[in-house]
Amino acid sequence: MKALIAIDGSPESTDALQTAVRVLNADGREMDLFCVAPRFSRRSENRARSERYKERALREITQILEQARSGLLPEAGVVRLVTAIGSPSGLIVKKASDYDVTVIGPKGRGSTGGPGLGPVASRVVEYASSPVLIARRLETGDGLRVLAAVDGSEASLRSVEMLGRLCDLTSAEVCLMHVAETPWIELGPEEDWITYSEEDKEHSETGELEKELVREGEAVIEEAREFLAPYRAAVTTRVVEGDPTNEILSEADRGEYDLVVVGATGIRDLKHRMLGSVSTKLAWNAPCSVLIVSGPQPLD
Repeated sequence: MKALIAIDGSPESTDALQTAVRVLNADGREMDLFCVAPRFSRRSENRARSERYKERALREITQILEQARSGLLPEAGVVRLVTAIGSPSGLIVKKASDYDVTVIGPKGRGSTGGPGLGPVASRVVEYASSPVLIARRLETGDGLRVLAAVDGSEASLRSVEMLGRLCDLTSAEVCLMHVAETPWIELGPEEDWITYSEEDKEHSETGELEKELVREGEAVIEEAREFLAPYRAAVTTRVVEGDPTNEILSEADRGEYDLVVVGATGIRDLKHRMLGSVSTKLAWNAPCSVLIVSGPQPLD
């Protein structure tokens, strides 16, 4: 497995590297630590000054990478240092297609604190065509706790498959979660839905639809479970109703997970333009690391 690890000298990128070493499968692992210096911005300056800038910038980012590598234990595996000058987000996205996974911290140098993603991480999440791990600090040294969100789509099932291939599930606890999305519009809008009794709701058209969605969710869970069978992880399941993003975030916080795994479908219909991408919202707001799996190509 080849991993591209974005390093910029910030505490967040250091945490991301340490998390990657803990989370990613060590068997045959190769990690390229990648640091990008911005281009020389003064176009009016002469070529000699521009070349001096490049020499200094490459020297500085090489030092950043060497310091990051020095903090790794020997069991980290094969580690290479890669430098470049240009747009950090553009170069990371471009190189991501050559790797099995790209790892980046949620915030980079110069970003303010608090939740969310920095500008580079945000663009990598949006545009990278291969799996992206938004790696946040792991708070415990115990076995990995993983929340894998599945909705029956090809992307979500592929995310579970990639979880098994990319991550070390030895001693891991994996919860497969399906959210039966609450219908946008209640059937029978002329009725006062709030005044319905639970029995009335259960036997209404909307109630029948919700029960059907739950049954479908249970089938999706079982299909996803099959992908994890070869890895012998301890698997539990949850099927709930509600808004997918809110329910997944609530479970991630309540269950004190180390990693949330989700597939990115790339859907751009009206509903998703209005509500936003579930995977993007999770990357921004999850209290732990998030593995986003997109792109049609599985690992070799």
